[in-house]
Amino acid sequence: MFCPQCGANQSDDLKFCNLCGANLQAVRQAVASRDAGEKLDWSKTWVAEMFLSETERKRRLEELERERGITPEVKRYNEIKAGVITSCVGVAVALFLSVLFDGIVASGKVTPSDAQILRNLWIAGVIPFFVGLALIINGVFVSKQLARALERRQADGASLPADQQADTRTLRPADTTEFVPASFSVTEQTTRHLNDVSREQ
Repeated sequence: MFCPQCGANQSDDLKFCNLCGANLQAVRQAVASRDAGEKLDWSKTWVAEMFLSETERKRRLEELERERGITPEVKRYNEIKAGVITSCVGVAVALFLSVLFDGIVASGKVTPSDAQILRNLWIAGVIPFFVGLALIINGVFVSKQLARALERRQADGASLPADQQADTRTLRPADTTEFVPASFSVTEQTTRHLNDVSREQ
């Protein structure tokens, strides 16, 4: 078989391409599992994903998160949790650096000017502490308001009929799998125009 990634001719008993490392076994299984009469749906491939608009990509991501049960409230709690963890790491780093450099200074092998610098290096742990604090504040105050607004919007949308739930002020997402044939040509009827000119002369 030919490797679908690099195009090299490979033996049928190989599980991986010996040039690019592609999984040939998975390709064989995918080809075998597909029905002979089934046509390839390009809208379900990575090629269609490349041509999605930003709005459609965002909509699909929200739909995927909804299927996984990731609500705005869950995101908010995850943000607060990340903030707590980051703040704790910052405090731990500050304590560790303080104890470490105090030990180095106490050994007496550093000059007084270097000792002053080393004693103040614990402040590097303040950076992750404040980052975590910002995440906590954002999760408690800002994201809470955003989550409530999104829930209200979803509740308002759910109360409408299904055909009116989409916002009428926005354009429909582009369907990249649809090719509309042109109903006219640039050169259409040009010879007729030339014939009309020759009759006038």
